[in-house]
Amino acid sequence: MDEMKTAMKAKDTVTLQTVRLIRSAFANAAIDLKTQALSDEQAVDVLKKMAKMRQESIKMFADGGADDRADAERAELKVIERWLPELASEDQVREWVQQAIAEAGSENMGKVMGALMKNHKAEVDGKVAQKIVKEELAKQ
Repeated sequence: MDEMKTAMKAKDTVTLQTVRLIRSAFANAAIDLKTQALSDEQAVDVLKKMAKMRQESIKMFADGGADDRADAERAELKVIERWLPELASEDQVREWVQQAIAEAGSENMGKVMGALMKNHKAEVDGKVAQKIVKEELAKQ
């Protein structure tokens, strides 16, 4: 609510519209989960889904030559990212992947990804993790 008030006073329509979309997404998720309020983890999951949708839209609009629409999506993505936790660096993910390989005791990508995500789901970008797991398994 504070962010909405600030955006209204500053006449920042992008932030205002995006915050309204976030609030709506939270309300819909709460209804879907049959709860009054989302936990922090559930709220982050909703924000991650919203960010992923924006990233996909940016790519599609840019590929289609609709640069104005891509720019609008980028602006929304910046607002959404304010509330997303910072993700681990590739070096940190690589270290966790090596631990997950040792923990899983296998060269099965699914088992390694499962072990990694069990411990670090909120801190890791899935695409980056998948790339690093492939690289590390190829080394063995």
